[in-house]
Parts: sequence; structure tokens; C-alpha cells
Amino acid sequence: MSNEAKTLIERARALPPEDRIALVEDVLDSLDRADPDIDQLWAREATDRVAAYRRGELAAKDLSDVVAKYQP
Repeated sequence: MSNEAKTLIERARALPPEDRIALVEDVLDSLDRADPDIDQLWAREATDRVAAYRRGELAAKDLSDVVAKYQP
């Protein structure tokens, strides 16, 4: 890691929590590049899942059950 990056990290840690969150979100957004091929695959997957649900081949789960499963 460069000295410049280390300095930025030190300065970021000194920021208030709200500013650190905004900084992290902005940096992550700058790294998140859309990939049309992946987007197309996910769109097809979603369409296939909805079709399977409508045909009765896929059961839905209650949102509260799914959320409860992942809560500590």
C-alpha cells in the first residue's frame, strides 16, 4: 500500500461516522462496474424463477422467515 493510501486511511478514520459511511459508499460505487452479460443472466434467472413459481414448481417463502434465518 502506498504512503498516499495510508495517509488517506488515517484521515478517513478521523472523520465522523456519517462522513466515513459516505466515503466508503462512494469508493465502492466507483468500483462497481455494470457488466451487461451478468445483468442479462440475472434477468433471465429472475424470469425463469417467476415462471417456475407460476407453474407451481417453486414455492415462495415468507419474508419474515427469510429475515429471521439471517438475524444473529
